[in-house]
Amino acid sequence: MTLRRIQVTDFRCLHSAELDFDSQFTLISGPNASGKTSLLESIYVLGRGRSFRTRRLENLIRSGSERFVIYGEAEAPERRMGMGVEGSAQGMRAKMAGERVSSLAELAAALPVQIIDPEVHRLIEEGPSRRRRFLDWGVFHVEHEFVEKWQRYQQVLRQRNAALKARQPRPAVSAWDVDLVKLGEYIHAARSRYVAQLTEGARTIALGLLGMELSLNYRSGWARDTGLDEALKASWGHDQEVGTTQVGPQRAEVGIRLDGAPVKDRISRGQQKLLAATLLMAQLNLFPKDALMRPTLLLDDPAAELDADRLLGLIHEVSRQSVQLVVTSLSAGFTALGSPGRRYTIEGGAVAAN
Repeated sequence: MTLRRIQVTDFRCLHSAELDFDSQFTLISGPNASGKTSLLESIYVLGRGRSFRTRRLENLIRSGSERFVIYGEAEAPERRMGMGVEGSAQGMRAKMAGERVSSLAELAAALPVQIIDPEVHRLIEEGPSRRRRFLDWGVFHVEHEFVEKWQRYQQVLRQRNAALKARQPRPAVSAWDVDLVKLGEYIHAARSRYVAQLTEGARTIALGLLGMELSLNYRSGWARDTGLDEALKASWGHDQEVGTTQVGPQRAEVGIRLDGAPVKDRISRGQQKLLAATLLMAQLNLFPKDALMRPTLLLDDPAAELDADRLLGLIHEVSRQSVQLVVTSLSAGFTALGSPGRRYTIEGGAVAAN
């Protein structure tokens, strides 16, 4: 199945837009500030329940409106599935097949979507939380019980942190440790397996795009060669002092090196962008081949901040992906990825089919 249709109402600068997508390649062209990125953002929100540009829900609602609505349909031979999200002052609501979803993870399972945009370098440049989200999206799609365990871990962690913040005695705080340890070590093992798989594919792509040797290292969030149970005991004093749990998967990190050196602050913006794209494409390569939905890759203005040679390398790698492509460009004649099955132009938030 692939995303075949989307209707967007009062989202960002878009009053009303409706697009049908090609199962392989759809091109959206238009000048800067015309709404191209907002269209991609609406697809991302449909598949993730959140934006890649802002954490503030109110920023997504068109000025003068009280809510936005995004409705999409995925389609395969003899099967169609509808899904939608609505954002307002009351928060985000989502439905699939007409029924309210209990978790936004259901959206991610129904519409697996990734984006390579001009800000993709933030995956490398920013803190560990962004890399943990990247990692967990990938693990979720290859180990389906992961999301349930991760959600349960977050619930237990909140309870333990609430007890710490309330200055409850150690036995009351430690009552949560058995579940925290069991779930935390599962998350650690699942992430570790995934990083090992990810490294294999990412290394090959990095050699082609960057001409450098890439290595990844998953750091658990507690001392090496120590179990989480022992780490929690050792961290008790610190936890009590700051009022939150200081060890566990919520503190994990993915270490990234090129030619043996840590990458942060040592490579250019263009290299950061290519490195982040490398990780995203390696992640898509791990997507299960027998999955009901084929991933949708959003490619926003791929030429931004890349010289001709680097752009050619990125296009080459993207073209090898088994994904549905939705690409934006300043030029309606963008043909680096072949001939689009569908073309749209957008200007001033108004979308027209070509």
